[in-house]
Amino acid sequence: MDIPGFFSATYAEARTKFLKACMDRGLTVENHLNDRAKGADGEDLYMDVARIGPEDASKVLIVSSATHGGEGFCGSGVQTGMLKNGMFKDLPADTAVLLIHAINPYGFSHIRRVNEDNIDLNRNFLDFSKGLPENPDYAEVHEDLVPDDWDGPARAEADAAIQKYIDDKTIGVYQAAVTGGQHIHADGLFFGGFEPSWTNKTLRSVVSRHASKAKHLALLDFHTGLGPYGHGELIYVGNPEGLPRAKRWYGEDVTSPEAGTSASAVVRGTIDVGVTESAPNASHTCVAIEYGTIPVLEVLNALRADNWLYLKGDLDSEQGKAIKKQVRDAFYCDADDWKEMIWERGTSVVNMALKGLDGAA
Repeated sequence: MDIPGFFSATYAEARTKFLKACMDRGLTVENHLNDRAKGADGEDLYMDVARIGPEDASKVLIVSSATHGGEGFCGSGVQTGMLKNGMFKDLPADTAVLLIHAINPYGFSHIRRVNEDNIDLNRNFLDFSKGLPENPDYAEVHEDLVPDDWDGPARAEADAAIQKYIDDKTIGVYQAAVTGGQHIHADGLFFGGFEPSWTNKTLRSVVSRHASKAKHLALLDFHTGLGPYGHGELIYVGNPEGLPRAKRWYGEDVTSPEAGTSASAVVRGTIDVGVTESAPNASHTCVAIEYGTIPVLEVLNALRADNWLYLKGDLDSEQGKAIKKQVRDAFYCDADDWKEMIWERGTSVVNMALKGLDGAA
C-alpha cells in the first residue's frame, strides 16, 4: 500500500485524487463552488462532499479536511486513502459516512490557514446577532504580531516585545492570547470575522441536508500544527456532556481545552457549532484530530510571516516564496514517516468512531 501516494502537493492535485477515488467507488459528489475567490493558479475552488451509506441513516459520521486551509494536505490524504483502500464498504447498519473535502478551499490552494477574507473559520461559527467574544489580551500583542518589516529593525523590536510578554506572562498565556480568536482587527491573526463566512453558510447547508434527522452524529475534523511530530491528539470540542462518550469511544487520552488537558487554547466559534446546530435532533460527539509538525512558536511565527506577507509583502519575491515554504512546512511535513503516522492514527480513529456510533442507542 502506497500511503505517501494518497497525499498531494497542491489543492488541485488533492481534489483530482479525491474526485477520482470517489468516481472509482461509484460515489456521487456534491461540488459546492466558492464564487468569492480563485485558487493560487486561478482555478475554481470547491467544497466537495461525498456520502456513503443509506440516505435515511440515523447515525452519521462526518470526516472533514482543510478547515484551516493549509492543513488540508493531511486530512485530504486520509480521505482519499480511505476511499482507495476500500474502507466503508461494509458499514454498520443504519450508518452513513459524509466525507467533506476542503472546507476552506481558498486556504488549501493558497496554503493559508485563513479563508479569502482573512477569517479563521474555527472562530467564525458564532451567533453574530449577539455581542462578539472579547479578547483584550490579543489587543496587547497585535502590533507586535504584524510589524512594518519582516527582516529589519521593526521585526527585531516586535520579537523582543513578544519575548518579554512570554517571559512576564508565560508561553501558555501568549498562545491563548494569540490563538483564542479575536474580532477586533480584520487584518490580524486568528480573526473570527464580523459575519458568517461562505464556508459557514455552505457547511451548515451540507450538514442540514445530510444529517438534520440523524439521531447520532460524530465529527472528525483533521488539523495540523500543534503537538509532537506526527502524533494525533484527539481534542474533544462541543458540549461538555459529550466528553465522557468521546472517552468511551476513543480512550482516556481524549483531551479538552476547557479542562486544560489539550495543546489547544480554549476557542469559541469552532465548526462543531455549525455542525451540531444543523443536526439538532442528534447526540453529538465532535473531535478534532490535531497532528504535530514543528514547535508551536515556529508555527505561530509562520502565521505571523504569512499575515505580514499578504498585508505588506510581495508574494512573487524571493522573500515571499521563502515565507510560503515556511508556512507549508509548519502545517505539512512532506516526509513518508509523517504521512504514515497520519494514516495509521487517522484510520484507527475513524474505525473507533464507526464502532462508537454502532453502539449508540
